[in-house]
Amino acid sequence: MASSDKPEIIDRDVKEKDHKEDDKDEEKGGFIDKVKDFIQDIGEKIEGAIGFGKPTADVTEIHFPTINLEKADIVVDVLIKNPNPVPIPLIDINYLIESDGRKLISGLIPDAGTIRAHGEETVKIPIHLVYDDIKNTYDDIKPGSIIPYKIKVDFIVDVPIFGRLTLPLEKTGEIPIPYKPDIDLETIKFERFSFEETVAVLHLKLENKNDFDLGLNALDYEVWLSDVSIGGAELAESTKLDKNGINYVDIPITFKPKDFGSALWDMIRGKGTGYSMKGHINVDTPFGAMKLPISKEGGTTRLKKSKEDGGDEDEDDEE
Repeated sequence: MASSDKPEIIDRDVKEKDHKEDDKDEEKGGFIDKVKDFIQDIGEKIEGAIGFGKPTADVTEIHFPTINLEKADIVVDVLIKNPNPVPIPLIDINYLIESDGRKLISGLIPDAGTIRAHGEETVKIPIHLVYDDIKNTYDDIKPGSIIPYKIKVDFIVDVPIFGRLTLPLEKTGEIPIPYKPDIDLETIKFERFSFEETVAVLHLKLENKNDFDLGLNALDYEVWLSDVSIGGAELAESTKLDKNGINYVDIPITFKPKDFGSALWDMIRGKGTGYSMKGHINVDTPFGAMKLPISKEGGTTRLKKSKEDGGDEDEDDEE
């Protein structure tokens, strides 16, 4: 064999070797890619067949079961849907209420239960907002006002295939900071006067110092004249107390003047008498029903007789 043929033989062997190695790399890469595609395809088919998916959450309602001068009980209803064939646990629920970017309250509810397979549950998040905590922190939040709020809730769930997920929610609204109405007993007008039993009408002045209307439905109170209790009376019909306004309410009452002793003569002569009132009013508000206290200590009122009993109905009611 000629020496000139040797380079050709060596070159041919090298080229064939390189070509075979390239083919092996291509075959190897193609095989891995095919395996990956196959696994992904099988995973998607398994996921689709088994029905695994991400749960969803939505705030359906925010309501106030209790609102009074001390606190507001808030309940946030959240509907969670679980599309998976197995129950999913609610690991934690984090919540935060803020107003104009300032935190009012936050908290954590651990181990909040489970959501059944292929089902949905309404999870209720109870929140207790104490007004003194707000007033002590933010001086500009005053009683009687309405403040905006934003509720942020994070649901942390554990879902097969997906792992641990956080479902964030936000909702905005308004919260009232109630203020008790002022009450005055301006006059007591006799409808029928008798020492044994007198029918009268209490002429009440109610001042609503809140930035929202109150629908007055009921009065639960007791009245003292000259340190003698004359009891209470029922509200004849509901009435509206305008926001930041003054309203007048007439309430019939029956009592026995003979129980007042010598103080009765001062009342009859029109000198006026001291009185006190204490109780509650039941009202409707845009935020739900409220029971608010009313009280008046050391007030002074006048008694008037009707024309039938020798009185003057046109007499000035002012003290």
